[in-house]
Amino acid sequence: MGDPAEAARKIVASPGALALLAADHEGRLVLRAAELRRRSAGLDALRGVVEDPQAREGDLQRALEGQYWIFGGRFVGEAAHRRLVPGDEVDIPLIRGDGALHIVELKRAMSLRGPLVREHRNGWVPAAAVHEAVGQAINYLTGLDEHRDRIRAEFGIEARRASALVLIGHPGLHPDIPETEINEVLRIFNTHLARVEVLTYKELLDNAERSLAGELVSGVGEQAQAGQGFAPVVGEIAEAAMPLRPA
Repeated sequence: MGDPAEAARKIVASPGALALLAADHEGRLVLRAAELRRRSAGLDALRGVVEDPQAREGDLQRALEGQYWIFGGRFVGEAAHRRLVPGDEVDIPLIRGDGALHIVELKRAMSLRGPLVREHRNGWVPAAAVHEAVGQAINYLTGLDEHRDRIRAEFGIEARRASALVLIGHPGLHPDIPETEINEVLRIFNTHLARVEVLTYKELLDNAERSLAGELVSGVGEQAQAGQGFAPVVGEIAEAAMPLRPA
């Protein structure tokens, strides 16, 4: 059998073939498997940038472009405009299923200047870099609230119920602190925030990888129900799509 990636490229390059496959159940399985492969490749590329100690925000932004699925199923796409408020330019403007805006503020991962958490008494709390990033996200949300009528009229985007995600740091910055403790510190911090959530890049990647694994399991189940006619194609592409990492 030939290279499944090359086969997928030929399919998407031919609108006629794409339409025929989309109209057929087994064809949709092939397209779904090809999409899983594309997502897996994008996830691996992003992980490489995240773990690069020299990568800056711009590098991370380029690696995330066009991959809004990584942020979860409640988002239906990216807004075309990043400068919605005079003087502010958001990093990634996502659109939720209810039509409202959700902005993603990107900070550095492994090249973060300063710690992600710091010791306080007998435990850990978010460090200054986290508080500063959250403050920046809140300022963006305030500006969106103040310009919501103009944004709706000019861009067709609902900004009144906007929310924000701050991506910052990586547990690898603190090899002496268990990753579970760092995640717990940020989760507790998030419970005190109304419209802003803070995640490390590692947790975002892990969540996306679990989602991708679930998609693969679902696709394999559908293939089994549909019969084995396209099994070699689906199996080969799906196998390439999911180089599962050990837990």
